[in-house]
Parts: sequence; structure tokens; C-alpha cells
Amino acid sequence: MRNGKRKRRNKQDTHNRSLHVLARMRRTGVSLTAAAKEEHIDPRTVRKYLKGELRSRGKATKADHRKRDMLVPTTLGNAAVTVRGSNQASELGKYMSAVGKYLRTGDVEALANFEGKSVGGHPLITDPELLSSLAQAGALTLDEIYAVPEASS
Repeated sequence: MRNGKRKRRNKQDTHNRSLHVLARMRRTGVSLTAAAKEEHIDPRTVRKYLKGELRSRGKATKADHRKRDMLVPTTLGNAAVTVRGSNQASELGKYMSAVGKYLRTGDVEALANFEGKSVGGHPLITDPELLSSLAQAGALTLDEIYAVPEASS
């Protein structure tokens, strides 16, 4: 592997680990130092990569506006969509959980919370029959919500 690619991969790995620290801080309320220790990364490195997501004294902001490529179910199957912000990403995650619950149990109650909502400009499908037919056709992927970036050569 060429040295340039290795450096980029290491930088991306460090950035991803920093994001894991931020997520742990938001999810559990632990300090930057404690979350960084659990993720095996120096808190100073986390500050370097995510200074806009951290307040003074190492507290995490409640949400961010970072772009994420995520998979949103459409009538043609999952579509890769750029979602802006942790709130929309969280909303999509909750929706996918509700879809999974419906497909496992037949309970449509959780889907009602997403009626008329959209993520990344795509309306969320709440029609049980359409969701069932998409799942039977293999057009729904519930275990992956982040789009895999295309490899560049």
C-alpha cells in the first residue's frame, strides 16, 4: 500500500474513532476524558478533529450538522441520500427500527409516528402493504443504514 493511502486511512480511522467518542458522550453523558479512554484515543485528538462538536469543559453539543450518506427506503428499494445533521440521522434510525418491528411482528403502531415525514427529501414509507412487498422482494435492507462510499481507484 502506498504511503499516501495509508496516511489517509489512518486519518479516517482516527476521525471515525473521534466520532465514536462523541456518540458515546451524547448517548451516555460521560465526559470527554472517560469516553476517549473507552475508545482508546487521546482526548486532545478528539478535540482536534471535532472542535465544533465540543463545548468548553469537554461537553458534547446536543446535535451536529454534519453530512452523512445514509440509505432511505423508497418505492424502488433503498436509495443513498445525504442526510444533514444528527437529528435527521437519528430520525431515520428510529424509522428503520419501526419498519423492522413491523416486519417482525406486524405491529403498525410505530409506523404511525412517521406518517407524512421525510428524510433527505424522501418521504418515509408508512404503508404496511408496500413495506411488506418491498421486504418480500428483497428491496429493503434494514441492517445497514449508512451508505458505503464508492471505492476510488
